[in-house]
Amino acid sequence: MYTRLHEYFDVRCIDCNQSYGVDEIVYTCRGCGGLLEVHLDIERLSDVISIGLWRERPLNVWRYRELLPIFDDSKIVSMNEGGTRLLRCRNLAEEVGLENLYIKCEGDNPTGSFKDRGMSIGVSKALELGFKATLCASTGNTAASLAAYSARAGLKCYVLVPAGKIALGKLSQAMMYGARVLAVKGSFDSALKVAIQICLEEDRIYLLNSVNPFRIEGQKTAALEIFDQLGFNPDNIVIPVGNAGNISAYWKGFNELRMLGLTEKLPRMHGVQARGANPLVKAYRSMSWIVEPLENPETVATAIRIGNPISWKKALRTVHESRGSMIDVSDEEILDAQKLVARMEGLFIEPASAASIAGVRRLVEEGVIDRNEVTVCIATGHGLKDPEIALKICEPPIEVDPDTESLRRMLTV
Repeated sequence: MYTRLHEYFDVRCIDCNQSYGVDEIVYTCRGCGGLLEVHLDIERLSDVISIGLWRERPLNVWRYRELLPIFDDSKIVSMNEGGTRLLRCRNLAEEVGLENLYIKCEGDNPTGSFKDRGMSIGVSKALELGFKATLCASTGNTAASLAAYSARAGLKCYVLVPAGKIALGKLSQAMMYGARVLAVKGSFDSALKVAIQICLEEDRIYLLNSVNPFRIEGQKTAALEIFDQLGFNPDNIVIPVGNAGNISAYWKGFNELRMLGLTEKLPRMHGVQARGANPLVKAYRSMSWIVEPLENPETVATAIRIGNPISWKKALRTVHESRGSMIDVSDEEILDAQKLVARMEGLFIEPASAASIAGVRRLVEEGVIDRNEVTVCIATGHGLKDPEIALKICEPPIEVDPDTESLRRMLTV
């Protein structure tokens, strides 16, 4: 069945609309250099999609099989990614001034971040295209995810990370999964530039950064899940922005639901960057389509410490089309939000994820989001990805003598 659906998909440039086949090895438009996006013939696909069948399948990435551009079932690489919790957070909602606040817990994925959604599709596509090795540049989560899925697929994996600027939790994952980790002397942006160059020159190695349009196809399934879990689309999505692929992935998912006739309502998309790594915010505020890269981005939220996001055009297009916004928050706001969500809702999320919590608080204060609007914050990764930060900002353990009187003095119940 899925081989037959091959003709319903193609890959198109978002700038000049040049079309490529889904079996071509192309990362950016050969004509104008623009970003690529997988295009679905929704009208034809709607004839073969059964919403009833979707509902019978487990809630995970592959529930939406007909919308995913993998055509050989034997090449699917999956660890039951997706199906992450969507938690209503009443305590946090009251604190930030909302009636209906939810957190989508992407740390529930197999390697602890949202990247697993895209890697399931991306590594499956690598097998489908006949590659023997994969490569990415990463601030941490991408490396961990690609290493895990490549190991499961039996592919060699290479990851480039900025030397000395990656959380140990993420680095240890990539190493344990068997990836060859190369620490690049420079920023993530330097690592990504050379990653793209080497994959263009070495046709045996498949690039799986978010410039690869098949990655986005997996990540869009989080939007489809939110619709399934709520029974409707929310008013607002608040999401951390680093290399800027994920915000456009959600927007693509919500739009495909609309094109399938399942909903008319689309959420407003709000991107949140760290103040020390905020080139998209600066472009948004200046109402410019020109993004000035930051040479030395700095933030405690290592997953979004990116000064030259490659998917900037998709992200700005998403914000404008959805009538959303792009804001930044300080490291202090991020760390305060990380502790707040842990102590009010029992959720341990990494600092980059906490940017969405800090962002929603600001958006409510500034009147961008109304109190009665249904709002979903995306928590992109688990707190154990970066335990060093948690240890720095929390109170240290208190030593006590091993007797009940000493212990009783410390108990304040």
